[in-house]
Amino acid sequence: MRTGSEPTTARSALRARMWLSVWGLVWAIAGTAAFALAGRPGWAIACGVLWLIITVDLTMILRHIRQGPHYQPGPDIPPYRPPDRRR
Repeated sequence: MRTGSEPTTARSALRARMWLSVWGLVWAIAGTAAFALAGRPGWAIACGVLWLIITVDLTMILRHIRQGPHYQPGPDIPPYRPPDRRR
């Protein structure tokens, strides 16, 4: 059901985002270590910054998952009602 308010009421697949973040986190850690050991400090710093960004994103994803069905809806949760524009 499309209501025209999807950008403000959109829901994402948080578990899929979590596993993709974990995958990215593993690669960022490995890249940081590999570039640091190879003597490439610029690339190691770039991977370290990416590591930090992924960690913050993963923290927010886990926070939303723990907040319950409002942020992690299942098939039994109906779509959000469109926002009331009369207020």
